[in-house]
Amino acid sequence: MARPQMLKLPEVLAELDMSRAAFYRLRARGNAPKLFKLPNGQLRVRRSDLDTWLTDCEKAAA
Repeated sequence: MARPQMLKLPEVLAELDMSRAAFYRLRARGNAPKLFKLPNGQLRVRRSDLDTWLTDCEKAAA
């Protein structure tokens, strides 16, 4: 069984073409994909969570 793909925050920001500050503003409003903090302090986003979030954004914009 394959583990879910975890993306680093810079990878997510590059895919969204978004600045770190803009992403954290979304997160503060509760409008960002779920972040996981690893024991070493690094942040990750599951690929499936990012894809679901993008789909939800598309539906809201329609």
